[in-house]
Order: sequence, then structure tokens, then C-alpha cells
Amino acid sequence: MRGTSIDAPRMTRITALLAIALMLLGSSRFVRAAELRIDLGHGATRWSTTTLLARPDARTVTVLGDVAFKRTRHYRAVPLAALLPGIVAGDHLQFVAKDGFVAEIPAALILSRRGSVAWLAIEEPARPWPALPGGHGRAGPFYVVWTQPRAAGVGPEQWPYQLATIRRADSMAARFPAILPDPRTPADSAVRRGLAVFQRTCFACHTLNGAGDARLGPDLNIPHNPTEYLRADLLRGYIRDPQSLRRWPQAKMPGFDTRALSDADLDDLLSYLRHMAGRKTLPGGGH
Repeated sequence: MRGTSIDAPRMTRITALLAIALMLLGSSRFVRAAELRIDLGHGATRWSTTTLLARPDARTVTVLGDVAFKRTRHYRAVPLAALLPGIVAGDHLQFVAKDGFVAEIPAALILSRRGSVAWLAIEEPARPWPALPGGHGRAGPFYVVWTQPRAAGVGPEQWPYQLATIRRADSMAARFPAILPDPRTPADSAVRRGLAVFQRTCFACHTLNGAGDARLGPDLNIPHNPTEYLRADLLRGYIRDPQSLRRWPQAKMPGFDTRALSDADLDDLLSYLRHMAGRKTLPGGGH
């Protein structure tokens, strides 16, 4: 049998091409099929990328002013409510991302008929999404997006990306009593309103008094509350634009402009934080 010889230059080219192919297959430009876990309290279900994209209600949606990408985006997506059978307006849902971000979204917002519609955007393996601006990684494989978000007052922290798990949970007040203000605080006070702002805006990344599921940012009360070491004007500026106070290329905290957090909401948030500075509780019940 005659052997077949390959000249050295040709072998070098083949080896180089194989190396490039292997690098590309291992890079983030190629998206592998992923899985989303949903647990509504009666047994977890798992949805693969392939199964979700094959659903009859999957469609292309256009999202104006996408929170993660800061521009108009088009996605293959499924109505989020369709993946959550049996939820009612009083339910509370957690959206857990791969990086430790935990968005707390009331089911009432997802079921709302006020114009805002929640969608589960699905990254197609053959058409990967671009990297997030600012070097913040990638948004896939699953991302909760909204059409007409302002109609129901959807906040920027209610757009969780890198989504891994959706689960039904007790209310935040029931799970984390350490975040609650003094029970004697009037229901219509700035402190109570500020608690709602904190839950909607801050609790996805931060704990308070050690309470919370998120692991991205520092605790906002122990050992020190930010109102204790930052002047009010500096703290306001930091919340609006974190880079205005500390310039850090790897910083993950987004700024909250007046569309995401009104001046009135910011006032209420600071009232709540100042109040909680006097209610420090260490994990385990210490003070």
C-alpha cells in the first residue's frame, strides 16, 4: 500500500487551522445550549434553549432602550407568564442570575395588564448576543426583558440577565425581618416608602443587616451604613453615578438616573437608610 505524504508547510497550515477552530469553539462567540430551572413550589422544571425556541409562542420582540445593552434590541422570546403556570398576583418571584444577582419581582407585575409585558429572551446558539457594554460580560443565555416597561413602572433591576433560576418564594418581609423598619413607623412615612424603593432597587445586589440572597455588593448597614460615612450630597451623587465618586474600571454598580429612580424615591431611600442605621442587627441576632 502506498503511503500519502504531506509536505511540512501544508501540515503547518492544517495544524494552525485546527488550533483556530478549537479556540473559536471554546470561545464565547459560540453559545452552547443552556438550561433554565423554574421552581414554583410543586417540583422544578427545566427548559433547554432548544425547547424554548421551539415553543409555538416564541416570537421576535423589539425592545426599545434595552437596560443591559443601552439601545434597541431584537430577541427571540417567550411570554414570561406562559412559563409560570398557576402564579397569582400575590405571589413573589425570585430571578437568580449566574453571577449572584437576585431580582425580586412581584407576580402582579408580570401578570399586569397595564401595558408592560415581560418576556424571556433566549440567546440562540447560532446567533450569540454581543458582549455587554463596559466589559460586564455577556447577558445570555436567558434574559428577562420588557416591552413598554414604563406603563407599569418596571425598574432597571427588574431586567435580570445571565438568568439561571426562577423560583417562587415568601415575601421579602417574611424571609428577611431584619430589613424592616421600626414597627411603630407610620405606613405612609418616607421610611416605609424608602423600604419599597430599597427592595426594588438595591436588594438585588446588596444585603442589609446580613439579610438577603444577593452576593454582589456590600452590606448596606453592617458594619457601617453609607449614611454614616458619606455626606448626603456625595451619597446622592454616588447613587446617580458611582464613577463620579470612585473611578473603577471593573465596577459593577450601575448609576440610577431620574428615569430609573426619581428624586422623590431617592429622598425616601435615604430616609430608610438613615432610619436603619439605628437598627443594626448582626446575623444570628447580635447587635
